[in-house]
Amino acid sequence: MQKNQQKKVSEYEETLVNLVTEEFERRRKDRVKLERQWELNRNFLNGNQYCDINRRGEIVQDDKTFYWQSRGVFNHIAPIIESRLARFSRINPSVSVRPRTDDDNDVTAANVAEKLVAEAFKNADVYSVVKKATAWSETCGTGFYKVVWNSFGGKKIAEVDGDGIYEGEVKIIPVSPFEIYPESLSIENINDQKSIIHAQAIKVSDVFHKYGVQLEGEQINLIDLDPVKNTTKGQKLENTVNDCVVVMEYYSLPNDDYKNGRLITVAGGKLLYEGEMPYANGNGGERTYPFIKQDCISVSGSFFGAGVIERLIPVQRAFNAVKNRKHEFLNRLSMGVMTVEDGSVDVDDLASEGLSPGKVLVY
Repeated sequence: MQKNQQKKVSEYEETLVNLVTEEFERRRKDRVKLERQWELNRNFLNGNQYCDINRRGEIVQDDKTFYWQSRGVFNHIAPIIESRLARFSRINPSVSVRPRTDDDNDVTAANVAEKLVAEAFKNADVYSVVKKATAWSETCGTGFYKVVWNSFGGKKIAEVDGDGIYEGEVKIIPVSPFEIYPESLSIENINDQKSIIHAQAIKVSDVFHKYGVQLEGEQINLIDLDPVKNTTKGQKLENTVNDCVVVMEYYSLPNDDYKNGRLITVAGGKLLYEGEMPYANGNGGERTYPFIKQDCISVSGSFFGAGVIERLIPVQRAFNAVKNRKHEFLNRLSMGVMTVEDGSVDVDDLASEGLSPGKVLVY
């Protein structure tokens, strides 16, 4: 009897793991083009501006057609984004609480609540979090905030068996768009999505500390969350983390089957958690997503927004091309183009050293 129960539990967990994994793979394939555009935006922002997206959806480098071509980068995108971020940083977010009625008790309660919210903002370092999320929205078009409850925050109020018990406090985390996978890319509002997957690379030690499950770590690419293979032991590539696993949190809104919503957490082919949505943070205490979406430029009929960089890339390419053609023209004017008879000069020496002032041509 006990073996049959264990078998049923194992089959149930395997079903949940397959459900989340398959859904994650489907959503990742659906938004490949968006991710490549985000990567292209980041490259142009960082000064790597001779790259493009090929027909297979890969970021490729544009090589020189001729060795003598000038390939300078005159980055105007970075100063524009930095100026926008500097202006946004002057706007500090604040929350005000309005009393429900004119009753003195409601007014007093509203004033106290406003002070509590201000203190929570300060403890959560909201201003720093907003800067990071805004940087993501300016670069990729969309940034996210994840509002969670930190059970180890606040003051320590007791200690049981050597473990401290704390008051707890609100924690706000900036989340990149690479980690958020909505059910539909055509639904604009985050609360209209039936389900959302939050996938991120987490250290296996942190997973064991939180869920009590020991998993085998891998080297994970932070862009597409794929394991990195065929690398030398100990070698760390760009945009990768070692000894990590991809933890997928599947959030589902309340429905007829699950009145308080559903949260399924999967990693390394194992079920870490399955239960109802953790936070009653919706209207009237309803269960909803712990995410807030911030768009740089809202796009009709699209969950993810667009960034300013996407509009600047064609202009930046044209600017680089014009500047480099001017440099090549000036080089021709200053150095000239020589016509020599075969055998009259040392061609190899002329090609390697050029025509420096005072140079002696031996023929």
